Amino acid sequence: MVDVAKNLKQVLDNLPEGVRLVAISKFHPNEYIQAAYDAGQRVFGESHEQELQKKVETLPKDIEWHFIGHLQTNKVKYIAPYISMIEAVDSFKLLKEINKQAAKHDRVVKVLLELHIAEEETKYGLTLDACRELLSDGAWREMKNVHICGLMMMASNVDDENQIRHEMTTAADFFDEVKANYFKNDPEFKERSWGMSHDYKIAVQCRSTLVRVGTAIFGPRVY
Repeated sequence: MVDVAKNLKQVLDNLPEGVRLVAISKFHPNEYIQAAYDAGQRVFGESHEQELQKKVETLPKDIEWHFIGHLQTNKVKYIAPYISMIEAVDSFKLLKEINKQAAKHDRVVKVLLELHIAEEETKYGLTLDACRELLSDGAWREMKNVHICGLMMMASNVDDENQIRHEMTTAADFFDEVKANYFKNDPEFKERSWGMSHDYKIAVQCRSTLVRVGTAIFGPRVY
C-alpha cells in the first residue's frame, strides 16, 4: 500500500506559496484519492471521461476535477456538467465545443490553452504562432460559457535540465506576452500549468502556478 498522505506532504513541502498542486489520479483507485482528500488535497486530474464519471459519482462532491491530457470534441458533453477546468485546449474547435456544452448546463468552464513547445512530435498543443492567431482572431471573446484562465505545456521528457528549463521559461515569457496583449484586465488569467512528477521542482523556478503530480504521490499507475 502506498503511503499517499506521506508522499503528498513531501510534494507540498516543495511547493512555494502561490503554486497549487493538481494530484494526477488517473488509473489510481478511489481509496488512494480518498486518502489524499483526507490529507487535505482537493484538486485532482483525470484524462478518461468514463473513469472520471465513475469517480465523480462516488467521491466527495467538493473535489475540483481537472481534465488533463488530450480531449476529443465528441467527449466534451460527458464532462461538461461537472468539470472545473479543462487543462489542454489545443484548438479553436475544441474551445467552441466546450462553450456549447457548458451552455447547456448553464455553467462557465475554465480552460487553459495548451502550448506545443517541446521538440517531441508526439505532444499535442498550439504553436506559439497558432496561439497568437487564435487569440487575435477574437471570436473567443463572444463565448460566454468558457473562460480562458491561462496556459499549459509539457516539457520534453528528457534528462537535460537546461532543455526543460528553457522550454518552461519560453512558456512563462509567452504567458507575459499573452497577458499583456489580451487579458490585461482579467485577473482570472493567471495560471501557468507546467511541471510533473519528474520536473515540478524546475517548474516552480520557472513561474509555474499549477503542477501536475501523480506518480510521486500515488506510486506507479494501476492499469
